[in-house]
Amino acid sequence: MARLPVIVGFGGINSAGRTSFHQAYRRIIFDLLPNDLQQEVLLDLANITQIAEFQNGLWLTADGEALDAETLIDTFGEEILARTLIRRIHPSLFDVDNVVLHKSSALSPVSEGEKLSFSVKTRSLPDNIPANWQVKALSNTHSEITVDGTLETFIKDTKSLSVKAAGQLPTGFDPAKLYQSRNHPRGLQMTVYGASDAILSSGLDWDVVRNQVAPDQIAVYAANSIGQMDDLGFGGMLKSALMGKRTTSKHLPLGYAQMPADFVNAYVLGSVGNVGTSIGACATYFFNLERAIESIKSGKIRVAMVGGSDAPITPEIIEGFRTMGALAEDTALLALDLLENQKEPDHTRSCRPFAQNCGFTIGESSQWTLLMDDELAIDLGATIYGAIPAVYAFADGYKKSISAPGVGNYLTVSKAMAYLQNIIGKEGLTKHTFIQAHGTSTPQNRVTESHVLSKAATSFGADAMPVTAMKAYLGHSQGTAGGDQLHLSLGVWEHGVLPGIVTSSEVADDVYQAGLKFQLKHEEYGKTHFDAALLNSKGFGGNNATAVLLAPHKAIELLKKRYSEEQIEEYYEKNAAIKSAATAYNEAMIRGEIKPIYRFGFNVLGGEELDISEQQIKLPGYEIPVDLNVTNDFEDLI
Repeated sequence: MARLPVIVGFGGINSAGRTSFHQAYRRIIFDLLPNDLQQEVLLDLANITQIAEFQNGLWLTADGEALDAETLIDTFGEEILARTLIRRIHPSLFDVDNVVLHKSSALSPVSEGEKLSFSVKTRSLPDNIPANWQVKALSNTHSEITVDGTLETFIKDTKSLSVKAAGQLPTGFDPAKLYQSRNHPRGLQMTVYGASDAILSSGLDWDVVRNQVAPDQIAVYAANSIGQMDDLGFGGMLKSALMGKRTTSKHLPLGYAQMPADFVNAYVLGSVGNVGTSIGACATYFFNLERAIESIKSGKIRVAMVGGSDAPITPEIIEGFRTMGALAEDTALLALDLLENQKEPDHTRSCRPFAQNCGFTIGESSQWTLLMDDELAIDLGATIYGAIPAVYAFADGYKKSISAPGVGNYLTVSKAMAYLQNIIGKEGLTKHTFIQAHGTSTPQNRVTESHVLSKAATSFGADAMPVTAMKAYLGHSQGTAGGDQLHLSLGVWEHGVLPGIVTSSEVADDVYQAGLKFQLKHEEYGKTHFDAALLNSKGFGGNNATAVLLAPHKAIELLKKRYSEEQIEEYYEKNAAIKSAATAYNEAMIRGEIKPIYRFGFNVLGGEELDISEQQIKLPGYEIPVDLNVTNDFEDLI
């Protein structure tokens, strides 16, 4: 009997805000929310973006003014919303108009006391400038340096990027200030925040959870697709010498793509269980999700944290994608809208899946999903947000260009549809399932992905399967994009609204539409209309994946066939306390009272502390030992 993997917690941060309690989803359908939920979203974002801090029942602004919630929202509401979703890259990351190109040396002699003006920001000057050089900032882009004539001087040239928009985390949010970040790369700072959010928002006591299962029955599967490429990770390692700086001992190890998993094990969960990192470009999240699902179904593990954390909004990565012709450049966006006398386009509409478009918009995100087998979830009374019975992943086969699409996605989508039909029936698949598309907003993807979806939908008899694409709001967070798709889909069953692709005014002529209904506006379907969703990823290099997501009401309906009425009733009684704890967490987060879990140097174990016998390994702090009575899978060969 296969165990059903159920979602019991989820959280993180993306350009729409905090993921837990559907806050990011609510930001996207903000205009359709009742006033009380609009206020909750705005207060949460006010705290996240540091516009105001909750103190003694009032909200204290940066100017020291104490406001009640209503006044705060009336005063700052529009500014708060403008700090979210896709928008012009904020200087808090880097200045898109003055990106450093290269550095050269002024080889001609300099007279002592001579003053030179350099095209460089003062904070970007090399670390090895002598102390007796006097540096004075003249403007945002120029500094004046008085030199002593004994060393060469340094010059940095700058340029303006042609790509200026991104799905940046809410402006003002700085995960480094929430814990002892110790110069961690941005993606790992986001990891600590996101994984903590997923655990704490579940309402479960982690110490209780881990004492219900053996240490080796817990798993963490996580990655990002590019690695930590900012100046505190691989990026700094590769360019430090060229900038006259030194490479630090953290640049290399903290740059690895498996670091999100390592950080969760070492500093958040303290897990000694199964660990793995699967990388597959845009499909990375689903690759790790697949491993968790198969391990839970087989009984190998009982609890899994699946996640990813990508922070690719750097000048170098943007330029890399731009030279491939993959990103939406300002000039192309202006041309799309026939704007000749306008300097910049509407950056909030940079990403237009399945419409006339010109490239994707890069984003950053950290998303984490906590899964359990159904028996453990029922025993603990964990809130069941949905279930994931299957994930399919296939490659493209032979191809001319490594970046060109192939046939693998036809397999993943069709397999997922066939599997789902076996669970909810033909009508459930064709009438009560929506598709969360990869939807990158490139001209190539709108054609190829729509053909995949259309071909599969019509093959199974569908005539109008709703299709939406969250990248329209969030941008493309690379390997973490699947987490964005998963967690924002869960909001549909909380509020009954399927978000539309509102940045796209109409579907492009070359998009295949047979069997599909491209959702170009928000639409109220009701909380129980959809029984399931198909989450699709069509990745670079031939990495394709499609996840099957069951609605929470459908998951409970299935579990009622496995458990008695008394067991289900007892489950709901336990769940009341879990929900109460989760709600208390959400309210405390809105007030800014909760810090991320970060247990550096906490309960560190050494081999001498383990109690090892022929039958088991007992670890301090874990109630259940690791069982060494391992089954021989090849008895017929012995």
